Amino acid sequence: MAVWNRRSSGSSEGSPQMRNEEIGKADYPSADQRSGDFHSTPEAASTRLHRGLKARHITMIAIGGAIGTGLIIGTGSALARAGPASILISYALVGFLVYLVMCGLGEMAAWLPLGSGFAGYATRFVDPALGFALGYTYWFKYIIVTPNQLTAAALVIQYWCPPDRVNPGVFITVFLVVIIAINYFGVRFFGEFEFWLSSLKVIVICALILLSLVLALGGGPNHDRTGFRYYHNPGAFKPYIDTGSTGKFLGFWSSMITAVFAYLGTELVGVTVGEAQNPRKTIPRAIKLTFWRIMIFYVLSVFLLGMIVPYNSPELAFANKQGSKASASPFVVAISLAGIKALPGILNGCILLFVFSAANSDLYIASRTIYGLASQGKAPRILARTDARGVPIFSLGLSALFCLLAFMNVSSSSKVVFGYFVNLVTIFGLLTWISILVTHIFFVKARKAQGISDDVMPYTAPFGIWGSYAALFSCCLIALTKNFNVFTKGDYGNFDYKNFITGYLGIPIYLTMILGYKYWYNTKQIRPQMADMYGGKAEIDREEMEFLAQKAMSQKNQKAGWLYRTFLGWLF
Repeated sequence: MAVWNRRSSGSSEGSPQMRNEEIGKADYPSADQRSGDFHSTPEAASTRLHRGLKARHITMIAIGGAIGTGLIIGTGSALARAGPASILISYALVGFLVYLVMCGLGEMAAWLPLGSGFAGYATRFVDPALGFALGYTYWFKYIIVTPNQLTAAALVIQYWCPPDRVNPGVFITVFLVVIIAINYFGVRFFGEFEFWLSSLKVIVICALILLSLVLALGGGPNHDRTGFRYYHNPGAFKPYIDTGSTGKFLGFWSSMITAVFAYLGTELVGVTVGEAQNPRKTIPRAIKLTFWRIMIFYVLSVFLLGMIVPYNSPELAFANKQGSKASASPFVVAISLAGIKALPGILNGCILLFVFSAANSDLYIASRTIYGLASQGKAPRILARTDARGVPIFSLGLSALFCLLAFMNVSSSSKVVFGYFVNLVTIFGLLTWISILVTHIFFVKARKAQGISDDVMPYTAPFGIWGSYAALFSCCLIALTKNFNVFTKGDYGNFDYKNFITGYLGIPIYLTMILGYKYWYNTKQIRPQMADMYGGKAEIDREEMEFLAQKAMSQKNQKAGWLYRTFLGWLF
């Protein structure tokens, strides 16, 4: 950490770029090698990720991370609690908030596609302590949510196979072995598999949107044209905890929290930059399209859902008690209300696909996150080693071990305990967004201080630094109020200390890691003039030029990609 202290407190002569290049040659190589950006030595080659993710892989991983059980299941509880207008407004607002986070991340990733992910950006542009805290909170999130997804998959299968016939632990074992194998076979195999899996998810969501529109217009077996009927009766806003306008606002704010949970994972594209081909083009393109994906898949879905399912539907209230089973989906409720008999089982299979895809990508992100920490020297060095395929096998193995937590859910009593873990995941996700926004603010200040204009940037956030400030304020507000209902008597009868602890425990853990790391290593905040904007950039530029040259020589690949780019790329 002496290197960081010298960089933050010392002074040097010459231009910022010259200072950064001199630091990269003298003091900084060891730090950059730890972050996986320099690979000139044999030792560094054994800790190097392979850029095996193509443009279509990156874009589909981005959209796959944005579509999950939070959309197809979580919207049911939000609708029952807050009403159709509340969820429409909240999902639109949080969707725009997520877009701001992604734009800030995209600006940094396009300039320097680091294998260490956004924890590496926090280390480089803000403070090593923030990078340490961000990396571990993000890893905590994914080693908790991955076994939860495995459990959800086992519970979905109970639609066909009750637990008294086959123990859920059997299905958890099968899914765990499969996702470990997919991740072990290399990033190319993972990218191809996740591409087709996410493509099916897109098709399912598009089919559900079309079906919802048909049902709203009276195309179902009962020929009931609902339109905006449920916005008038029972109403657009449902009071929550209190009555009148206060209750309606609390209902709306509770749906904001649900929307945040649904959008968690959208930022995972920032972890893939170290394995992306031509990242300066693919990453900004994936992030630019995030806005339209949010509008189409989330906002349009909840808008149509509010037209076909009333918030006081008995079926919906019953569904909210069914956990992750098929009946928990409000779309299944809509199908049942319309009198369609065959589709619930089909949709249940689609939900299983969603959950399995989420578990697969979650394990990938967990392994790459701890790899990034190890490559920066903030985790055991062995976790940064990769095999011949560029797979961080030790990081993958460690992350897979935590998936064994899924077997806690074999007994019914442990499901309650594990539900608290899910509550913890949400605050970790919000802290990740907050850290990304803080890092982007420091990044913009650094490049302005060093004279790097917007014209030389591969991609700039459309709302600039002020968009990140606004999003940062919103994320902090939501993080502090996300469990406001534990303080009321209307929801639990008294103060719910268990949900209070799990809902806010992430905040003191996060702050303790920052302050503890700063105290132990005596780190300093990186000044804008001294931030390393160029370390490792030359190596990435060379890789990009080699890739573009190879692509230009491959006429066959260009022809094969024409159909995708012209007709499908706007959606996928």
